[in-house]
Amino acid sequence: MCSIRLGPESNGAPGIQVRGRRSDPKVRPCIHVCLVLWLTTASAFAQTPVIPKVEFDEAIQRAVANNPTIAQAATAIAHAGLLVQQARAVTLPTASARATNLTLNSEVGFNGLVTQPQNQSTFAGDLTVPVLDLTRWAAVPQAQDQVKIAELSTDATRRDIAIATAQAYLTIVVSRRQLEVDQRALDNARAHMDYAQRRLQAGGGSQLNELRAASSASTSELRLENSRLALRRAQEALGVLLAADSAIDAGAEPAFDVPTVINEQDWMQARADVRVQQATQAAGERIVHDSWRDWLGTAAASFDPQYVVPKGLFQPSKTWRLTATFTQPIFEGGQRKVVRQLRELQVQQTKIALSNVMLRARSEVRIAQEAIRSSTLALENARTAAAQADDVLRITNAAFEVGATTNIEVIDAQRSARDAETTAALAEDALRRARLDLLVAIGKFPR
Repeated sequence: MCSIRLGPESNGAPGIQVRGRRSDPKVRPCIHVCLVLWLTTASAFAQTPVIPKVEFDEAIQRAVANNPTIAQAATAIAHAGLLVQQARAVTLPTASARATNLTLNSEVGFNGLVTQPQNQSTFAGDLTVPVLDLTRWAAVPQAQDQVKIAELSTDATRRDIAIATAQAYLTIVVSRRQLEVDQRALDNARAHMDYAQRRLQAGGGSQLNELRAASSASTSELRLENSRLALRRAQEALGVLLAADSAIDAGAEPAFDVPTVINEQDWMQARADVRVQQATQAAGERIVHDSWRDWLGTAAASFDPQYVVPKGLFQPSKTWRLTATFTQPIFEGGQRKVVRQLRELQVQQTKIALSNVMLRARSEVRIAQEAIRSSTLALENARTAAAQADDVLRITNAAFEVGATTNIEVIDAQRSARDAETTAALAEDALRRARLDLLVAIGKFPR
């Protein structure tokens, strides 16, 4: 009989152990296979890249600074700023210049007098000043409101990216904790399998016990590999959020300091989504308030100098013209009234959206507070259950070694201990996330 065990040695490289009877002819080819496996595993282990590690605060800062989603949101601020410049431009004077050259087949005249030269150049200019246009003037502060909304929306995007980064970081923490649990479970299962094999070789055990122990070890190895893959996926997710072209590992477990006293008037204004809705409502109310300007007329003044060379008989060389215009709309089929009603309807929609956001915010705070209370109690019970399951496993192993029980009880105790530790790890994660959710709900995260 031959058994193979792979595991890390003191230098960090994978080691291999072979158990079997020297007289067994299957030992030699088994050793060859083991050597091949050891060389392959050692090569793969040596080529595994080292995953960089970041602490919680650094991860949040890097995500907020480097994530492409935030860069895309920042372009909305620049776009809104350009709209302000565009709205301001139409309220300023405009000037233009024009040059024209006219060539005829011959000059025009009568009685020896030239009324139109054969070749004549005209140089003209135009300066127009908007004297009265309240609608265009109102567009400037309205566009500035959109800049404020874009800035607050970018803050909300930063908040979302920070929350996603924090959740990915916590996923790595709990995945690493689960990996430790599964590694201990595998160590226990292998130790039990070794003991079953030694008893079988000594003639005091049974092949059934050995097969049960081997099956339990195989199941533990499968769970361990699944935990490794889950951890790597979480590390890759964190790397994407940090805009890094590699997986990023989490450092120490973050500590979330939750305030004991929560004032709604303070935390409600600290939430980015509430501020965005309030700014949107204020912008809509400004537009509705400015609707009266649509009923007023517009006035403009224009100055047009002109220089003609050579001059004609009836055309002086230097002229200028000053024009003043005033336009008052009288009837537009009720269009201005409908536009005002549409604006008022949009304001009503923003008020409803703000009310919905505030209701959801209060609910999030209450849920987070209840989750902290419940998760704290659950964690205490889970840790107690894990300690009790570990004691049961220790006592069961001792009883099995003296023949007071079967390996079925040992395997069951191992499974119970592993499940209890898993439950404790999940309870720890639930409490961390509940504290994070409360900080998010009251606008304390990100800081």
